[in-house]
Amino acid sequence: MATAGPWHWTWARLDDLPARALHEALALRCRVFVVEQRCPYQDVDEADTRAWHLLGRAAPGAPLRATLRVVDPGVHGAEPAIGRVVIAPEARGAGAGQILMREGMARCRAAWPGQAIRISAQAHLQGFYGALGFQTVSPQYVEDGIPHVDMLCDPTTTRQETP
Repeated sequence: MATAGPWHWTWARLDDLPARALHEALALRCRVFVVEQRCPYQDVDEADTRAWHLLGRAAPGAPLRATLRVVDPGVHGAEPAIGRVVIAPEARGAGAGQILMREGMARCRAAWPGQAIRISAQAHLQGFYGALGFQTVSPQYVEDGIPHVDMLCDPTTTRQETP
């Protein structure tokens, strides 16, 4: 657990997440991806079992405001992959997405030093991820009815910032 500004972070593997924390993370993912984005799809998948899960709160015990997962190398490509990046609507607008991503990137760099980081980004967010050092490495494709691109953050070609 670490705190960055108003954030209290918890990192855990699926088997180590308390049931209530897992419920909150899955509920937030459903609230944003399925309800808000109107995209019915299979959110919970096998990759959840092979990932680190990050939960962000204002303080211990406060409502969940952000979550993402870092999937182990070999599951979605040779690199670790950040996915299921979610900020609660009420926590948006003050740089929370960048703070969340930087925490996820820091975990990748600590766990797998020197490896690139992969994301499957919604195409309209290429600028956001590009500002964090990710580069588009695929043509646009449609996943679950939403245009996406594959992006990589290569530590040998991008400046690394600390969260």
